[in-house]
Amino acid sequence: MSLTIHMDAAAVAAYLDEVFPQWNQGGIKFGIERIEPGRAIVSAEAQTAHLRPGGTVSGPTLFTLADFAAYAVILGHVGRQALAVTTNLNINFLRKAPPGPVTGQCRLLKLGSRLAVTDCDIKAGGSDDLIAQASATYSLPPKQHHG
Repeated sequence: MSLTIHMDAAAVAAYLDEVFPQWNQGGIKFGIERIEPGRAIVSAEAQTAHLRPGGTVSGPTLFTLADFAAYAVILGHVGRQALAVTTNLNINFLRKAPPGPVTGQCRLLKLGSRLAVTDCDIKAGGSDDLIAQASATYSLPPKQHHG
């Protein structure tokens, strides 16, 4: 599958600021580190508000990071299509995540005309150990034909 990037990390972040300004106002600060052919790397800083009892990063926080990573990689490859929406997301929690930075490395497994499928590895604190793995499917809006 040959993939072409239509927006780099800075362009996706600017587009989200334009069409989805609340994307970074929910208490957790997301970052888009890189978008490359077939892949995106995103980050978040897990603060006290994102921890569950026991001091580990909460499941909803990791789930949100996985969904955000999928959205970022898809937008990077399809361009300005804000109406791409999650239709399915499955996550496996593998080990505890300590407070601090978490990253999602998301691969685009399929990019069709109506569906995109991704796989996301989530790691914490610079470790190579997976703390979660997620698979997401997004529905893409139909292409508009002008004529």
